[in-house]
Amino acid sequence: MSTKILVVEDEKIIAFDIQKSLESSGYSVPAIVSSGEQVIEKIPEVEPDLVLMDIILKGDLDGVKTAEIVRDRFDIPVVYLTAHADETTLKRAKISDPFGYILKPFEDRELVTTIEIALSRHRAESATRKALQQEKELSELRSRFVSVVSHEFRNPLSTILFSTELLEKYQSRLSEAKRLTYLQRIQAAVKRMSQLLDNVLAIGATDAGKLICNPTPSDLNQFCLDLIEELQFSTNTNCVISFNNHDFPEPFTASTHLPCLDTKLLQHILINLLSNAIKYSPAGSKINFDLYYQPEAAILRIQDHGMGIPVADQAQLFSPFHRGTNVSNIAGTGLGLSIVKQCAESHGGTVQVVSEVGMGTLFTVTLPLSYSLAHSSAPYA
Repeated sequence: MSTKILVVEDEKIIAFDIQKSLESSGYSVPAIVSSGEQVIEKIPEVEPDLVLMDIILKGDLDGVKTAEIVRDRFDIPVVYLTAHADETTLKRAKISDPFGYILKPFEDRELVTTIEIALSRHRAESATRKALQQEKELSELRSRFVSVVSHEFRNPLSTILFSTELLEKYQSRLSEAKRLTYLQRIQAAVKRMSQLLDNVLAIGATDAGKLICNPTPSDLNQFCLDLIEELQFSTNTNCVISFNNHDFPEPFTASTHLPCLDTKLLQHILINLLSNAIKYSPAGSKINFDLYYQPEAAILRIQDHGMGIPVADQAQLFSPFHRGTNVSNIAGTGLGLSIVKQCAESHGGTVQVVSEVGMGTLFTVTLPLSYSLAHSSAPYA
């Protein structure tokens, strides 16, 4: 596709000569305009790669003022093509930081050379700005990551310290039930720290491009049951996780076949989704966890009846560190759903969410899978 150049010239004969010269050199001229106002109006329509503009124009906007607007609003390079070379004009032209300055009458070779240098410089400057912006965002992300994770580690560490101090000082005076309570708090805090570390490692693996999917035959039903039991113990929750394992599709059966999934990725997905469901649901509420099998996919649906996610937050839901505006002082890093999405995509799957404030949230994870004969390592499709 040829480079598009918007020509700004109020003398029709000169404008035609410029167009003819540009097109003979392989450029495209989508429009010719005669005023600064028309430039601003035309750019969104024709999306030029460069603006070739006279300095003296009709209307309230001359070439210099127009070039400043084009630079600031559209980030498009401007090359002046003018008959004016007096010191005052040159001084004003410099203010707009043009990408080139050609005096009339011009040579075709000079025009092409100036345009190509301008386009090359603009591409280089854009790439540099983008790289600097990415580096700035990465630096801010790292700083925020350290701050958030450090804060989240303090809470379980404080719990462990407080509980061990009480056990040490008052062990003889504490009842068996009370001692058990403090021990369970310590265990839950350790589990919380372990989950935080797992999330940190998952984020690190994703950034390094090492979050690789490695499906193996697994008893998915038992895997989910074991994970639920561990999670309910570690979170010390009184929420009820109701697990429903639906039938295999024909011709597969649970007694003869095993689904092939990456259970490490699946563990990241389920722990984060179920932990969130517990965290943001009222005490004693029910969380529905359904596992459906299709011939080529597993569908996992986790539904809570908690606070729900505001519509305004849903677009950024899977962004690192983003948390709902209605979570108040509930602890969290804002990393969990980002990890869920990354793990699902590494598995070739998807994550969908439906939520309503005050009613709850439903997450649906779809993961591609194959089936393996029981007691066999060879997948069966």
